[in-house]
Amino acid sequence: MSGKGNCYDNSAVENFFKSLKTEMVRRRDWQTRREVEIALFEYINGFDNPRRRHSALGWKSPVAFEQRAA
Repeated sequence: MSGKGNCYDNSAVENFFKSLKTEMVRRRDWQTRREVEIALFEYINGFDNPRRRHSALGWKSPVAFEQRAA
């Protein structure tokens, strides 16, 4: 592990946050913190986990990957 801010330390998480910002956060003007919290929950649990395929998981969604591992 290197110093703070090195994207190579945790590239999977860095990639997730890049996608989150690009696809959701920067597309709207948010009025309240609660509005952002609800949108984040819906993005993560409604799109990213069940449907988005990830290269690190052999191009499977996290839900499909976990089902095969169980």
